[in-house]
Amino acid sequence: MNIQPLHTRLAFMLFLQFFTLGAWLVTTGTYLLETQSFTGNQVGLVYAGTAIGAIISPFISGLIADRYLSLEKFLALLHLSSAVVMFFLASVTTFTWFYPLVIAYLVLHMPTMGLSTAMCFHHISNPKQIFPRIRAWGTLGWVLAGLLIGFLAIEKLATPLYISAFSSIVLGLYSLTLPHTPPSEEARQKSITQLLGLEAFGLLKKPSFAILMLALTLICIPSAFYYSFVNPFMNEIGIHNSAGKMTIGQLSEIFFMLTLPFFLQKWRLRYIIFTGLLAWGIRYLLFGYGQLEGQNWMIYAGLLLHGIAFNFTALTSQIYVDQIAPAHLRSTAQGFVSFVTLGFGAFFGSWFAGQVVDYHTLGLNQHNWLLIWQYPAWIGIGTAFIFLVLFRKKLEGKT
Repeated sequence: MNIQPLHTRLAFMLFLQFFTLGAWLVTTGTYLLETQSFTGNQVGLVYAGTAIGAIISPFISGLIADRYLSLEKFLALLHLSSAVVMFFLASVTTFTWFYPLVIAYLVLHMPTMGLSTAMCFHHISNPKQIFPRIRAWGTLGWVLAGLLIGFLAIEKLATPLYISAFSSIVLGLYSLTLPHTPPSEEARQKSITQLLGLEAFGLLKKPSFAILMLALTLICIPSAFYYSFVNPFMNEIGIHNSAGKMTIGQLSEIFFMLTLPFFLQKWRLRYIIFTGLLAWGIRYLLFGYGQLEGQNWMIYAGLLLHGIAFNFTALTSQIYVDQIAPAHLRSTAQGFVSFVTLGFGAFFGSWFAGQVVDYHTLGLNQHNWLLIWQYPAWIGIGTAFIFLVLFRKKLEGKT
């Protein structure tokens, strides 16, 4: 098989993967707050469902995908099943029904995030060189989803949920056309402890790794505020086509994803991660004061910081973990990072964000956003300086 067409097929898989998620994730906060009149706490719990999915994901991937089913068939099964759940989710209007259905959807969908990446790494020869270019198409899928939702002006409707469901069907059927990827014999011979990644807990004995995990967990709080409440905030203060304009953040993400190798060559690792953590905090100060008359440019500057915030923390941390972990634990260590951050960190962050928004609710669909944004701002800034002071691990002569 010609390698270049294979890269295209994998890129289209990631494009559909992130289009499916981006079609509903960013704007559902607006739909639930303004149309369904959910409370901030309820919206926070809905977004915390991604964490529950991330916590369960290693069990599903390790116990099923790695041992019994070929990867392409398992991806198809998960996507088609999640499409069915999403159709039901789009039709319910009460938290009593919405919450268990969104948990069911995310338990099915979240494993596909790691499994689609595993599909890419299994079939490309030089992941460090090739994967960033393939992964960028995933971000483009997210951007297109946001532009489509904003152009159609359907942020306050259930329509994005239906779009996501149809996209899941397409992706499920497309998965069946992907290269055959059977379970490995090595995975079948591993113990349950090895498959679930429990060995990675031993890495916490390394002070630098433990400090990084602490910083990434704390920064999940500002991250949760972004995905749950920035879109409702922009709609509430009257910014037109906010879903489309939020794609500024993803375009910035692509730029810094492609230029990250340059920064890794020129800057010390701890300063790159520090800058990313600091960006998470500063952007919320920009959001808070950008709502003042004539200062909306600050909001767009805050959106642009998404590329630095995401790439300089998440991607750089993945590179660091890959270098510090023993060879036989590298994949397990990466899964452990996702387990801690996308799991426990995201759950607490989403719950906390919901509590803060509820506490500063002024009335029906009105909030004191200036005070709300102070919480993630100072948590992000504080986390950055705690990391800078405590993180001293030397890596290739740089700290």
